[in-house]
Amino acid sequence: MSQPIPSGTLSGTTALVTGSSRGIGADTAAYLAQAGANVVINFRNKAPRAEKLAAQLRELGVEVLVVGADLTDEASVADMMEQIRERFGKLDILVLNASGGMESGMGEDYALVLNRDAQLNVLDAALPLLKDSTVPGGARVVFVTSHQAHFIRTTPTMPEYEAVALSKRAGEDALRERIPALAAEGVDFVVVSGDMIEGTITATLLERANPGAIATRRESAGRLYNVSEFAAEVALAAVEPIAADNTRLVGDVSSFGGE
Repeated sequence: MSQPIPSGTLSGTTALVTGSSRGIGADTAAYLAQAGANVVINFRNKAPRAEKLAAQLRELGVEVLVVGADLTDEASVADMMEQIRERFGKLDILVLNASGGMESGMGEDYALVLNRDAQLNVLDAALPLLKDSTVPGGARVVFVTSHQAHFIRTTPTMPEYEAVALSKRAGEDALRERIPALAAEGVDFVVVSGDMIEGTITATLLERANPGAIATRRESAGRLYNVSEFAAEVALAAVEPIAADNTRLVGDVSSFGGE
């Protein structure tokens, strides 16, 4: 992996990355740890993967806490935050990466519960820890989404992904409503939006539901980011100056209309 943030930049900080036992979340956690941050790895049901990643990151000389938590369960989230408080006493970076909605066997409203309601609950539960950040300029919250969701109001997406895209945009909108209140507490907020990402679970499920979808999007965009490349952009969003619209667009957006 390349190192988007210089080593030592985040020494003394603590970062929680939701859904970080694999994929974009795991690589984001690794980039933050490479920069010196202590990391909280959150998983729902991939404990072995989470522990393997934790062992790798501890070799970098940072502290790593592994916490299993169902983000749709308020008690589970509250317990995770209590473990973070006991271990680190604060949070400086919160990366809201976990999302879903295409999994089989879930309730009809699962996408909205996870991609909107759970995101708000995690933010609310983390806010006391974020307010205790000792980073100059305050803590930062990073919400990870896709162009297909971010631009869903003006650019239709494939039918198989529409419900998820709408739920993620609902989550983004609800989180954006918190920006003034977060700012009053000294907490920054930024949205990172990317095109389809090669190698993600979502891309795999979309390809299964709509064969050829990834190749078609790749041809239209010219190229698609892979997991590691996109995770590097998410990690950078935790430290770089925030644009006036609180948005970091990654990859081609020429196929998408305005928000």
